[in-house]
Amino acid sequence: MPQGKPAGVPCVQLDGQGFCLIFGRPERPAVCTGLRPVASMCGENREQAMAYLAELERLTC
Repeated sequence: MPQGKPAGVPCVQLDGQGFCLIFGRPERPAVCTGLRPVASMCGENREQAMAYLAELERLTC
């Protein structure tokens, strides 16, 4: 059975500005702590960053 959230659904741990509420805490999921972001993930703006994340989700489903 899959765990986590559906693709395209924001994490429940994000605040209103998109910041992780459990960053650096032990209960943060391994998938989050293992993510090593690079500049190309962020792009030039939020739209590009979200497109990159959508592609990651598509490739890993």
